[in-house]
Amino acid sequence: MAAPALPTVLVVDDEPFSVASMRMALEDDFQVLEATSADDAWRLMEENWVQVVVSDQRMPGRTGVALLSDVRDRWPETVRIIVTGYTESADMIEAINSAGIYQFITKPWHPEQFLMAVRNAARLFELSRDHERMSLEMRYLGSTAAQKLQARRVQAQQAGGFDKVLRGTASPLNQTIALARQYASFEVPVLITGEAGTGKTDIARAMHYGSLRSDRPFYAINCAGMSDDVVGVELFGAKRGAVAGAVQARAGLLQKADRGTLMLNGIDTLGPAMQLALLNVVTTGGFQPLGGHETLTSAARLLFGAHRDLRAMVAAQQFRGDLFFEMAVTELSVPPLRARVHDLPMLAERLLHEAAETHGKPVRGLSQPALDFLVAHDWPGNLPELRNEVTRMLILAQDMTLGPELISRHILQAGHSDRNDAVMGTDPCTLEGTLKDRVELMEMRILGETLTRLKWNKSRAAAELGLSRVGLRAKLDRYGIEPHASVSEED
Repeated sequence: MAAPALPTVLVVDDEPFSVASMRMALEDDFQVLEATSADDAWRLMEENWVQVVVSDQRMPGRTGVALLSDVRDRWPETVRIIVTGYTESADMIEAINSAGIYQFITKPWHPEQFLMAVRNAARLFELSRDHERMSLEMRYLGSTAAQKLQARRVQAQQAGGFDKVLRGTASPLNQTIALARQYASFEVPVLITGEAGTGKTDIARAMHYGSLRSDRPFYAINCAGMSDDVVGVELFGAKRGAVAGAVQARAGLLQKADRGTLMLNGIDTLGPAMQLALLNVVTTGGFQPLGGHETLTSAARLLFGAHRDLRAMVAAQQFRGDLFFEMAVTELSVPPLRARVHDLPMLAERLLHEAAETHGKPVRGLSQPALDFLVAHDWPGNLPELRNEVTRMLILAQDMTLGPELISRHILQAGHSDRNDAVMGTDPCTLEGTLKDRVELMEMRILGETLTRLKWNKSRAAAELGLSRVGLRAKLDRYGIEPHASVSEED
């Protein structure tokens, strides 16, 4: 491997003996260029990359100060040293002001001192170059980090905006979204009601990104299923040692969301003490961390979500009326999934493709018969239940298009939208009528589910149900059960 190149030093003196002396002192550590006049020195500077210039002060023509002043203007990074046998203060001041001299060396100089001065100058040159490089890198990295942060903010806004709340043109959710757009830019609390899993947090997030706080953080917490103590720590934080096992203080969501937005879902499950603490936050913005005595304040905008009718709970004295009216300056109602029949196909397709991307399994989509069965289901679990169902179908799928045979049996037994039967999806135990009517309903459902699951292979269905081919055909004719138009029968 080739040895690294030595730093280059230019020595300038009108006396050849002085030039030779300087070369001898430096040649073991540097590549030395020699000049006996300012003009020769300038030519060598233009032809070589010089880190240090050592010049005599008094020379015919241009002086050392004049030469180094010109070098400073043309090559400001080059370190400049002047050698002089004169110590007039005027010369020194002129050198400092005009040429930016790094160091004076007086004649006669000692070789070791001279070498040390030039070494320090070369080191200064390298440090200056490193500093310049690091400054450029920091500016670039700072600019890149800012660009990435801005890109993430834009991505978050695009992913969390109203346009990403999937719905059709005739969706009952459209009226809710229209009101949410109006409420978004007003700094008032909003109460969002609806069954669990209907997407209340998604609407709250969209309101945040549609508000003037969009560049601030958004946080959400679901209080359902959490004790008041746990909710208190999550919201208000805790001082050091206040929580068993925690050795450090903990900031609550009210502090983290300061000047941002905080969504509190499931507030209908809060106990009386937490309702009172929350009332203080809504009215004054003040709260106390667990184990603390000082009152902190938060400027977070509060959005609330409730799974039950809070007005009825207030009337039944199960929820504080003063807190309810402080929260419900504006209200939004989110319809359940069973009321969004026309939205369900696009929601199912969206959730399927999201699951496919997450699990790395390519998929084309859902078949029409599969969508018919999904639309007919009531979806008491709303969006989480639908997400779970299409994810399960994706896992079991062997084809790019997912058919109804992959759907869970309880959904298949509910029938599909092609059958305008009033009892489809109804619990037989709640039906009126004779035992025969109820048994026939169960039989009809089991037949439809079995044939759908077996892709209408009647031989396999008859064998599984313990029927003959003729008996199965008779029951299908009796109940009017036929395959979907896009499904072919198999023997």
